[in-house]
Formats: sequence, structure tokens, C-alpha cells
Amino acid sequence: LVPLYNTPENFLREMIDSVIWQTYQNWELCLADGSDDAHKYVGEICREYQKDSRIKYKKITENLGISGNTNICLELATGNFIGLFDHDDILHPSVLYEAVKVICEKNADYVYTDEATFEGKNINNMIVLHFKPDYSIDTLRANNYICHFSVFDAKLLDKTGLFRSAYDGSQDHDLILRLTTAAKNVQHIPKILYYWRSHKNSVASDINAKTYAIDAAKRAVQDHLKQCGLEAKIESTRAFPTIFRLKYKLTAEPLISILIPNKDHKEDLSRCIDSILNKSTYQNFEIIVIENNSTESEICDYYEVIKKHPQIQVVTYNGEFNYSAINNFGASFAKGEYLLFLNNDVKVITREWIEELLMYAQRPDVGAVGCKLYYSDNTIQHAGIVIGLGVHRAAGHTHYKEPKQNLGYMGRLCYAQNVTAVTGACLLVSRSIYDEVGGLDESFAVALNDVDFCLKIRKKGYLNVFTPFAELYHYESKSRGLEDDKAKAERYNEETARFRERWKQELEAGDPYYNKNFSLDYSDYSLKLE
Repeated sequence: LVPLYNTPENFLREMIDSVIWQTYQNWELCLADGSDDAHKYVGEICREYQKDSRIKYKKITENLGISGNTNICLELATGNFIGLFDHDDILHPSVLYEAVKVICEKNADYVYTDEATFEGKNINNMIVLHFKPDYSIDTLRANNYICHFSVFDAKLLDKTGLFRSAYDGSQDHDLILRLTTAAKNVQHIPKILYYWRSHKNSVASDINAKTYAIDAAKRAVQDHLKQCGLEAKIESTRAFPTIFRLKYKLTAEPLISILIPNKDHKEDLSRCIDSILNKSTYQNFEIIVIENNSTESEICDYYEVIKKHPQIQVVTYNGEFNYSAINNFGASFAKGEYLLFLNNDVKVITREWIEELLMYAQRPDVGAVGCKLYYSDNTIQHAGIVIGLGVHRAAGHTHYKEPKQNLGYMGRLCYAQNVTAVTGACLLVSRSIYDEVGGLDESFAVALNDVDFCLKIRKKGYLNVFTPFAELYHYESKSRGLEDDKAKAERYNEETARFRERWKQELEAGDPYYNKNFSLDYSDYSLKLE
């Protein structure tokens, strides 16, 4: 479906030709023309192309806008599946074949592709390559990452309808939210098969060319949330006006048990606890410090001080260091409806950090929620975890060591999104889900216990979420390694090998939230080099 309005001749011909040149030939092109009298050539060119019977054209007496004109296109359509195509863009010759292949092989009812933005006369002059994650609802609510090119079962429109004029400017975001929510099987083709032309009047060039799109997009997300029984305030972010921060309303203020393992390190622990007590706006929490084999007298003195605080208790785990076992032991003392695993060497930055985590964890479809962590030099330590990333091909942090103010790939550091895993240095999960997956696996004493935990959660069908709006410092040494301790290195290698074996199928499939075109050697979304 292609709505036309005063389309420049060269854009129009290139658009139509890109459909005619498709390797998959069972298509029809439905054109609804709302052009004014000064652009009668649009109709003349379309009628010229109508020597191909698959091209359907209708002149609209009154321009109805993008939504109205596209709905007229739909009246011409007889296809089983619908594709939405802008009048100034270009399709890759194999896009329809690739879409039909996925529809047939995977029984998909909604398919989308990667895309590139280009400027000038040549599609090779690409200025943005958008390699997308697989379907992720939190990502989509914050950012219309799906955009182009979508193909979907026409039957879905019986439930959703097509475009709504009230959302013109962001009609795509509105429709995609409705269609993907109604769809049973959304599939992503990780190939650039759509070329989005950037020119002076296009949104691809400048969102301010269509400022009403910002308000329309907010209303579209708001309407979608309402249909899902959710309530949130929606704000533009520094990344882009239509990349949003969603501030979900808390449905309750449950008790949260903050679990902090500790051995010695009085300065780190006191800094962590002071930041929680002094900065947190959320007050319904308890802190459980899990003492493990401390030898310094000053930490014992500190324990005696903090135990007097009504929200803090200290429990003792006597075994050798085992991160999973220590936290599971601490959880046995927890009274909270939610467990917040926290390292002793973090410091709260965001006053509403607990609320920012809880607003996602309270949803029945969400499992683990993680925050954004910085080193002391204001570089990023954690912004979500990708499985398969890194030298061991087990798991790694994205945007690692990037500057704090970095926007991230396609603005990813500026909005909450679905990820495969988050770090246990700050991880919130409901007690019920923690129990459902059997807690932390104590066979992972040092490494990858948090990633294993998140994968168990994902396997149960829950979503994991990273939010950049809960920020903490993590004073872990950036240069600390295992090379100087042979026993630790051997244990790390053993646990890594076991992780890769346990999650072999998931690793081979690839992280769904990390496009297969990205390199697994770097954390900065560098492209894979064949």
C-alpha cells in the first residue's frame, strides 16, 4: 500500500520500479493519489505503469492525509498479506521473497526487516544502518524501532483496523503497536531490505519537519498502554523527540529486600548503605547484609552500628565464597515481595532508582530488571548483557566503557528496553519468580550466575528489562582480572565452559536483542566483518 501526495517524478518512478523488480512476483501495488492539481503528472505516470495489471491506481478527489490515503489503498487490496511502503522510498529486490519465506517457514503473521537511510540519488550513499533487535515490546513502546519494512497478515486488520487519522505523523508507530499486540508470531529478518530516503521534507531528514508527529507518537503509546491495562507518563528523551521515557505508575509499594554480600571492605559497604539510606525516595525496604569470612575488626564494629538501624540486619554465611550460595542464603531471611541483589561496591545516583526498577518488575510479564552502572571515571560498566558477546563467547556488556553521556547505538542508552540478561550487581526480581526458577545456581560460584539466572527467567517466558533511568556508580576496578590467580582463572574457565554447554542452543540461536550483523568481538555495536 502506497499513499501518494505530490510525489517527485524521480522518487515515484524509483519506488514503482523497486516493486516491479521484485524477485517474488505474486504481488499487487495499490496506489491512492491525493496529489493536488499542480502535480497531475503523478496520475499520468501511474497510469503509464498500469500496463502491468498488478498495479492498481485510484485518484482521490480530496487529500485525506497519510492515514486516509493509505486506507483508500487498502480498499484496492486483495492480497493475503499487506506491506506498507512510503512513496519516496525503495525496496530491495528480494524483500518480498524474504518475507514470504519467513511467513511460510515460521507461520509468521507479522514480519519486519532491517533498513538503511540514504540521501542523494544513490542508495549506496547510506547515512544510517539500522540493524534491529527481534520483537521486543518494551523497546517498541519507547521507540518505533520496527518502522520499515513491515508485512502482515491482512486478517489482523479485522481486529485492529488500519491507520487512524488522529495519529497522522506517527501513524506507523500507532499501527505497529496495535498489529504486533494482536499478532501471534512476530518475526524479524535481520537484513537491510528497505531504503528510507532522507530529503528536506522527510521525517528521516528532520523530525521537526513534522512536529505534530511527536505528540501523535506519545498519544499512540498512551493508547496502546491503556489497551494493555497499563498507565505511564511519556516523555521525550535527549536521544530524539520520538524516543521515549515511560514512567509507569506503581500499583503498590511492596517491601523490597536488598541483599548485599560482604567481606571486609568497610569503606565500600558504608558508602553503599549510606547512599541507599540518604538518597532513596522509596522507603519500604529492608537491607540484609550477608557477612562472609571477614577478618578485619573494623567491619565487625561497623556491623554493630548498622544493626541498630530498624531496616538493616546482618546475617552470616560461613562457607567459602560462592556468590550464588551467599545470595540464596540471604534470600532465606528476606521478608520482601521483591529481592534486590546489590553489590557492596555500588553507590546510588538516582534518587528514584528503586521506583525505576520496580515500575517494570511489578508487571506480570517481566522477570529481572537491571540498572545503568558507571565506573568512577563516568564510563559505562553495565547497560544490559548480550549472550555470546566477548572473547569467551559466553556473555558481555554492551556499550562497555563508553562515556556516560553517549546516546548509544540508535539511542539505546536513552530508553528502557528488553535484554537477555542484566548484571547481578543491581538486579530486581519478584520473590515469586526467584522461587519459580529455583534461585541462583550455586554451581556457578563466581562467574555467569546472574546471566544463568536471567536465562532461566527468560526460559519461563518472562521478559528481562534494562533501564537507563536507575543509575548507580560501580567502583569495581576496571583493570581487575583473574590472570594473577591461577585457581580463580581455572574456576572461571570451568564455569564459562559449563555455561556454554548448558545454554548451547540459546548461544547458537544468538541473542534475540542483538542483531546477528553485529560483531561479537566488540561491545560498541560494530558490524561483523565476514
